[in-house]
Amino acid sequence: MRLPSMSQPFLLAPIAECVPGLPGAQVRLAVLGARGVGKSAMIVRFLTKRFIGDYEPNTGEAAGGGARRGWARPCLTGLCSPGSLYSRLVHLEGDRVAVQIQDTPGCIQVQEDCVQVLDSLSRCVKWAEGFLLVYSITDYSSYQSVQPLYQQIRKVHPDARTPIIIVGNKADLLHARQVPTKEGLQLANELGSLFLEISTSDDSQGVWDVFQYLCKEVSKLQHAGSTDRRRSSIIPRPKSPNMQDLKRRFKQALSSKVK
Repeated sequence: MRLPSMSQPFLLAPIAECVPGLPGAQVRLAVLGARGVGKSAMIVRFLTKRFIGDYEPNTGEAAGGGARRGWARPCLTGLCSPGSLYSRLVHLEGDRVAVQIQDTPGCIQVQEDCVQVLDSLSRCVKWAEGFLLVYSITDYSSYQSVQPLYQQIRKVHPDARTPIIIVGNKADLLHARQVPTKEGLQLANELGSLFLEISTSDDSQGVWDVFQYLCKEVSKLQHAGSTDRRRSSIIPRPKSPNMQDLKRRFKQALSSKVK
């Protein structure tokens, strides 16, 4: 499934971590899922357009060694433990947007057939405005973790408008597929979310599309929320009781003169 095409691409530029002073809109995203589904690789792919197969989560380095040559490590800072916060300035359809992406490795535990969402995830969920729920098509247990994560989001964000996209990653590994496409689509339909399968290693554009679409949906929701707040702040000004009393007395005086 392809996401709706965007009229203009993202333009990336590093920004400082002190985002509150930055002019323009701000978008906060969280990427959730079981270990090993490719969350960090997706984020790095989006930020750098490069795929690092043995990328070590939260370090910006190749597993077992230093940073890959020619790759600039993204700006990051911790938000909740464990996890890293990546920040970038982008231009989305002509608007300047500060995008922050929260990586959340180890946010769930899978023991036998039981999926447990860790308490440390709650702060990240509360912070974020849009979500990617990622599983690997080669790991059925990671697919089973999607619904508990979705339920955790809805506990914190009961508004059904909160953008959530379900992503089946590693779509290039068809020979090792454990999760049929129809199951991912069925789950997304049940939860009322958008669904697509991508290959982070082979499809840079697909990764860009999903982040770009999520940013756009969050921006639309922010705009709708600000409009609602402006409308609710316009309260009809009550008429002064003193003025009403003066009008009543004036009418009484006129009627007495007529008599």
